[in-house]
Amino acid sequence: MFLEPHFKGQRSGWIEVICGSMFSGKTEELIRRLKRAKIANQKVEIFKPKVDTRYGEGKVMSHDSNYILSSAIEHSSMLLDMTEGVNVVGIDEAQFFDMDLPENCQKLALRGVRVIIAGLDMDFRGRPFGPIPNLLAIGEYITKVHAICQHCGNLATHSYRFSAESETVVLGEKDQYEPRCRTCYHMGNILNLQTK
Repeated sequence: MFLEPHFKGQRSGWIEVICGSMFSGKTEELIRRLKRAKIANQKVEIFKPKVDTRYGEGKVMSHDSNYILSSAIEHSSMLLDMTEGVNVVGIDEAQFFDMDLPENCQKLALRGVRVIIAGLDMDFRGRPFGPIPNLLAIGEYITKVHAICQHCGNLATHSYRFSAESETVVLGEKDQYEPRCRTCYHMGNILNLQTK
């Protein structure tokens, strides 16, 4: 098999996607994988979208306050300039990034970088969120994590929003959102429509 000179001796890169609802442990799992890579003396860089200001610009933090230092960036194209010589790239809150994120992750993987991405797979309406569906299509490894529905105790797959805002992106925590199973999520939406 003939290989172009650019690819000779290059190790293989790949894309891992961790997805699920809010409070399902996506960021916790991302942090766990990145810390393991650091223990293995791999060069790791972590990024999040600049729009996510909940924990400050310099941290990716889980809901139980576990964190890892990160860089906040405006556009996914910045990943290509900020990862020279890096073995592993972590990306949190991927749903808030631009639609070029999958293409830029592909470019990183072709450079031989392991790319680990965490993000919401659905928005509060239960629809596919931002670039996540395309990342799921191109990722070699997919992990779907689940929270527990606070109403019935079943696996939660949806992020239910309490507030009346209609914008897709509304930053919030437990004051704005709760994890719900499919049935409790839809029951909540029906009750909301009946009270309007």
